Amino acid sequence: MSKPDYSAVLREMIERFRSGDIPEAIALSMFPIPNIPAAKWSLLNRTLMFLAGTEDARGYRQWQEAGRQVNKGAKSFRIFAPRFCKVAKEESKKESVKLIGFLLVPVFRVQDTDGEPLDYVPPKVPDLPLVEVATAWGVSVKAIPGNYQYYGYYSGRRREIALASPEECVFFHELTHAAHDRITPLKPGQDWKQEVVAELGAAVLCRLVGKKGENMGQHYRYIDQYAVKARKGVPQACLEVFSDVEKVLSLILKGGQAEAPANLVS
Repeated sequence: MSKPDYSAVLREMIERFRSGDIPEAIALSMFPIPNIPAAKWSLLNRTLMFLAGTEDARGYRQWQEAGRQVNKGAKSFRIFAPRFCKVAKEESKKESVKLIGFLLVPVFRVQDTDGEPLDYVPPKVPDLPLVEVATAWGVSVKAIPGNYQYYGYYSGRRREIALASPEECVFFHELTHAAHDRITPLKPGQDWKQEVVAELGAAVLCRLVGKKGENMGQHYRYIDQYAVKARKGVPQACLEVFSDVEKVLSLILKGGQAEAPANLVS
């Protein structure tokens, strides 16, 4: 058996750190789909899975046990599996288990398999107002299974919006992030101004498509939690970002043009 090429995996991780992908991947890897093998993986392995572009990956036999076959020609990616050996204790004549290293184990993405339906239902993107705006910007919109820790995210580096909720207002929040990012490069993480811009913009878009009031309380609570972190009241926080919200809404509704790279926000 050839020696596992750990260095190749580590080199890729280092390059991902340089490009800024790792913090994004770690953030999203914190919340795996429940009741799948990856939910029991280490954070490192789930991060490798996210970097491979999937939310569910399994070994060849695990996919067979789930009633699915890996597609011909599909390429695996590698995760780390601990390697143990039994060590005898002379004084007690008993054996103990000792970690002696790691193996690189090939796993395959769910996108590269076919067969029986999975225990969880792969979600579909509903018909969303303004989805064509994201498409025109080259930002893909996909549905993802979620465990209710988050409802969606926008990743500028991956040029995608991922939704764990069918609600239009969740999509509008992420679309507003995408628009904001085209005007001014976004900061990594959840910056209070960026979040207030996204939620206030989403609230306006909800009203424009006819959702009158049913989510206003939710919008207020979301903005309030970020206003508190900035030591501001909701009115003050909203007033401070009105100019940005106006620019963002104009870009979404009138098709303005601006380009900028981005980091992850949710």
